Amino acid sequence: MFHIQGPAIVTGGASGLGLSVVQALSDQGIFVTSLDRQVGSPMNRVTSVLCDVCSESDVRQALEAAQERNGSARIVVNCAGVGHNARVLGRQGVHALDLFQQVLNINLVGTFNVTRLAAEQMQMLEPGKDGQRGVIINTSSIAAFDGQIGQAAYAASKAGVAGMTLPLAREFGKYAIRVITVCPGVFHTPMVDSHVTDEVLDSLLKSAAWPQRGGEPAEFAEFVLSIARNRMLNGETIRLDGGLRMPAI
Repeated sequence: MFHIQGPAIVTGGASGLGLSVVQALSDQGIFVTSLDRQVGSPMNRVTSVLCDVCSESDVRQALEAAQERNGSARIVVNCAGVGHNARVLGRQGVHALDLFQQVLNINLVGTFNVTRLAAEQMQMLEPGKDGQRGVIINTSSIAAFDGQIGQAAYAASKAGVAGMTLPLAREFGKYAIRVITVCPGVFHTPMVDSHVTDEVLDSLLKSAAWPQRGGEPAEFAEFVLSIARNRMLNGETIRLDGGLRMPAI
């Protein structure tokens, strides 16, 4: 198994899936810079930076500081995102346009913003022993493919992340930079656990093939490490969902 080269950047690293990735990378001896709107708990080899992923200036400053501290990142994992459920034609009126734009801005534009600025640094690196300069791993969702009623904004944003995977991988291939997107199913994160009741969760997970349970963030992080290690994974969007296919509602 190939050694994972660092350093790393993880967005949304203060909680949920991002936090688990930060911990897993740190456990591998990798220096990690966590970008989030809140400061995470102190960890060895981890620097937390307050950052709005939608802001060009915030991300540039964070990446430049990380570069000075640890060197340019060879691993970038985008986990920052928000979830929102609202029907387009709801009881309280039509879906607010600004809310739709907010979800797309954070989930899609934010992911693209970090990707482009990190790749700008990464292209200048000397290739590693394996000939690779780096890997960018983005987070979509199975909602990109079977979004439920009320998930128009969320599903659209995550479909955008999935949709840009292959074009980015094709473009960055000349620089030996890989791009892969993971589409998690239902995972136990603060966002899910605070918005979805156990009853709704159990009903939803009955349609999974196996295991019929929510995923643990550590399982997501384990998969991210596997992607980082395997140089043949590129330009691909991969579901991590236990065979779950979500019903319409």
